[in-house]
Amino acid sequence: MKHTFFRWLSMSLLSIFALSCSDDSVAPAEVRDNPLAMGNPSGAVTDPASYTNYLLEKPQYALSYHRDRGTPNWVSWHLSKAWLGEASRQDNFLVDNTLPTGWFRATSASYTGSGFDRGHNCPSADRTGSVADNSATFLMTNIIPQAPTNNQRTWADLENYCRTLADSGNELYIICGSYGRGGTGSDGAANTIAEGKITVPNRIWKVIVVLPAGGNDVSRVTADTRVIAVNTPNTNNLNSEWGAYRTSVDAIEKATGYDLLSAVSTSVQSAIEARVDDGPVN
Repeated sequence: MKHTFFRWLSMSLLSIFALSCSDDSVAPAEVRDNPLAMGNPSGAVTDPASYTNYLLEKPQYALSYHRDRGTPNWVSWHLSKAWLGEASRQDNFLVDNTLPTGWFRATSASYTGSGFDRGHNCPSADRTGSVADNSATFLMTNIIPQAPTNNQRTWADLENYCRTLADSGNELYIICGSYGRGGTGSDGAANTIAEGKITVPNRIWKVIVVLPAGGNDVSRVTADTRVIAVNTPNTNNLNSEWGAYRTSVDAIEKATGYDLLSAVSTSVQSAIEARVDDGPVN
C-alpha cells in the first residue's frame, strides 16, 4: 500500500511538471499592453506648468495635451484582439474633467457648425472591449478638428486596415498626432474654431509599429519590423487612398520635433525610421 501511494504521488508530480512545461510552450494570450511602451514622443509630464506638453494617461491610451491649442499633440495606444469586443459605439462626447483647473475644456458643442468633424485620434472602433473603453475614446482630449473627407474616408480606411492587422494575429503600437495651423473643412478654410479656443491643425499623422502577437514587445522590434508612417493634409479634397500619403518616421520627427519610438534601440530606430513602407494597404 505504501509503495502504491508513492508510485501514485510520483506519477502525479510528473504529470504536473509535464503540464507546466507544456504551458510554457504555449503562445502568450492576447494582452493589453502599455500604450507608451515604445516611448514618450515629446517627453510629456504631468505638471500643469508644462501646459503645451501635458501628459494624460488613461487606461485605454496616453496623450500629450496642448492647453492653448485645445487639442492633443499626440495620442499613443496599443491595439490587439484583447482590446476588441462587442461594445457598440457610444457617441457620448465627453468633457475631460481631469484637465487642470482653469484650463479651457472643449465640449461637443465646441465643434458645432464649424465644418470640421470631431476627429478621434484613438478610434472608437479600436476600443470595443467594453462600454467604458469605448466611452474613453469620446473624451474631448482625444479629439481634433478634422476635415470630414479626411476623417470619414482616408483616415477611416487606415483605421480599418489597422484592425485587420490585429484580427490576423498582430499587435500594433500606434501614435497619432497633428501639427501646424489651418485646415479646410466642409465650410472652407479655418485656423481656429470655438471662438479661437481650438486650433485647426494643418497636418495629421500616424505611426504604426506592427508585431506578431507575443511578449517583450520592444525587444522584438528589429530592422525588419514593419512600420507604417502616414502624414495627410487636413483638407476635404485629399486622395481617398491612405497609401498615397506614406512617409518616413524621420520625416514626421523633423516636422514635429518629437523623438518617436525612443524606447527602441538606436540602431534599430535608424533602420525603421528612415524607411517608407511599401506593404499592402488592405
